[in-house]
Amino acid sequence: MRQVVRVSTGGSQARIELSNRYGTTPLKVAGATIARTDHGASVQAGSVRRLTFGHRRSATVPAGGELRSDAVALKVRALESLTVTLYLDEPTGPATFHGLASATSYRADGDHRSDVGAKAFTSTSRSWYYLSGVEVAGGRARHRDGVVAFGDSITDGFGSRVDADNRYPDELAERFAAAGRSRSVVNHGITGNQLTNNSEWAGEKALTRFRRDVLNEPNVGTVILLEGINDIGMSEWQGVTGGPTPSRTVEELIAAQRELVRQAHAKGLKVIGATLTPFKGAQYYNERGENKRDALNDWIRTSDEFDGVLDLDRALADPADRDRLAAAYDIGDHLHPNDAGYRAMADAVDIDGL
Repeated sequence: MRQVVRVSTGGSQARIELSNRYGTTPLKVAGATIARTDHGASVQAGSVRRLTFGHRRSATVPAGGELRSDAVALKVRALESLTVTLYLDEPTGPATFHGLASATSYRADGDHRSDVGAKAFTSTSRSWYYLSGVEVAGGRARHRDGVVAFGDSITDGFGSRVDADNRYPDELAERFAAAGRSRSVVNHGITGNQLTNNSEWAGEKALTRFRRDVLNEPNVGTVILLEGINDIGMSEWQGVTGGPTPSRTVEELIAAQRELVRQAHAKGLKVIGATLTPFKGAQYYNERGENKRDALNDWIRTSDEFDGVLDLDRALADPADRDRLAAAYDIGDHLHPNDAGYRAMADAVDIDGL
């Protein structure tokens, strides 16, 4: 299985993190490599590095567990794509995966870890499997200045062009690089995710996963928090898989965001509160939900509980109807931005303030 990931900062060493968090049996990884991406499933000649795990070529990730590889020497540029190839020679059971990668992954029969070319990789997917992180060290990034973008599908990059790296955290990383600032930007968005409700198809609620996805990430100094629109909308929509989720009051949503701010501050992290983007015309839109969104956004702007505010509501709104996404930024479902919208989100970030 060959998977492509773009990193935000450069360096001289790289390692990967594998997850079997939702597996029901141990995951045997017969071997793995990392290389600089060429095009599609092909990699750059001379860049393939065999990965080890505790100095062993193979590894077993226990059910519910995670595992980091040893670091290998590999020169990596900021904003360069790396290709990770996993060789799985036994049945894996249920896969721990990220459904909306907005990137193409490739599969081949047999052991093709060290292949430079793409010929053997005859099937594709648009998800990432077992690969939960790629870490780069030895570059110019400073200690504890990484940024985690934490949220739902609007952070995940739903609707962005596949293989183009146009999600808003990608665009933010490009802004840092263009300004000559080497800062990592980690995307922890999950499509369909909610602040206060767990989901069988959209991950644990933000209140549960915040420790794993933000507080436990290495070298992070800031988190951008964009969560809550699905708590509002999915409680009002019969089309939700499994039925509508429990309805939350504005006070409950505020309490949940306040708790995440408290946890981040206790760890010494700064929190940027992002206002919820317009959604008039979306499948789960109604006036009750709009009133909740407006009230939550007012609190984010005025509470002084955040270290900064990213006003995405105003950045993406239609000037003629402030409750609706601007047409130039709307993918067409009146909820998710298109590539131009994701760029506008990144442009709205005050990188000097970070």
